[in-house]
Amino acid sequence: MTNVSLSTRPQKSMVATSLRIALYTVLLSVAALYLLPFAIMLITSLKDVEEIRTGTLLSLPSTLDFSAWGKAWSSACTGSTCDGIAPFFTNSFQIVVPAVIISTVLGALNGYVLSMWKFRGSEIFFAALLIGCFIPFQVILLPMARTLGWLGIANTTSGLVFVHVVYGIAFTTLFFRNFYQAIPSELVKAARLDGAGFFTIFRRIILPLSTPIIVVTIIWQFTQIWNDFLFGVAFSGFDTQPVTVALNNLVNTSFGGKEYNVDMAAAIMAALPTLIVYVLAGKYFVRGLTAGAVKG
Repeated sequence: MTNVSLSTRPQKSMVATSLRIALYTVLLSVAALYLLPFAIMLITSLKDVEEIRTGTLLSLPSTLDFSAWGKAWSSACTGSTCDGIAPFFTNSFQIVVPAVIISTVLGALNGYVLSMWKFRGSEIFFAALLIGCFIPFQVILLPMARTLGWLGIANTTSGLVFVHVVYGIAFTTLFFRNFYQAIPSELVKAARLDGAGFFTIFRRIILPLSTPIIVVTIIWQFTQIWNDFLFGVAFSGFDTQPVTVALNNLVNTSFGGKEYNVDMAAAIMAALPTLIVYVLAGKYFVRGLTAGAVKG
C-alpha cells in the first residue's frame, strides 16, 4: 500500500507541473497578443519614414531614431498650428484634475447620504441617479451645449470640467454608495449618540475608511476624462482642446508624405498618463473593487 502511494506521488507532481507550464504558456501567449499593437506602435515610432515604407510592421528599426517623438511633442501640425501636442497636454490636465476632484468629493457626499442618512424617496432618487450611468454621450450633446451657452462657459476649460463632473457624478455616487453599504451602520449611530454631526461623522469616521474606493474612483474618472474625445471635440474651443482631439487633428493633418512614426509617437505620449496611473495604482484599484466598490 505504501509503495503504491509513493509511486503515484511523482506522477501527480509531473501532472501538476505540466498543467502549470500549459497555463503559463497560454497566459504569456495572450499577453503577447494583447501587447502586439503597442509593440508595433513603439517600433514604428522609432523608425524613419523611409524605413517604414520599405520594411514590415514587425521589422525592428536599423537605428533608434527619436526625432519623431520630438516632432510629435513640439512641432507637429494639428490643424493650422504646428506646436505639437504639448499645449494640449496642459489643457487635458486643466480639465482632468478639477473634474476628478470635484466629482469624487460630490460622489462621496452623495454616497454617504444615500447609505447612512436615508430619507423618504432616497431609493427612488438613487434609481433616478443611476439612470445617468446608462445615458449615451450622444443624447446629452444638444441639451448640454444649450446649458453651457446659457451659463456662459461654452468652448472653455471650465465648461468641459462642468460637463465631466455632471456626467461623472452618477458613477462616483454609485461607487461610494455601494462601498458605504458595507460599513456597519452602528458606527454612525454611535457617533450620533455622542453628538457628532453630519460632516463630523463624514470627516472622522467615513473618510478614513474610504481610501480604497477613493483610489478606484480617481482612477476611473481620470481614465474616462483623459480618454474622452466626444465631449472634447463637441464642447471645446481651439485653444481649449484636450490631447485626444489634438491627436485626431495631428493624424488627419499632413503636408507632403504621411509620417506614421510621428503619429505613433504622439499616440503613445497621449496614452502615457493613464498607463502610468494604472501601473502605479493598479493594485489599489483591484483592492478597492474587492473591498466592495461594485457590490449592490
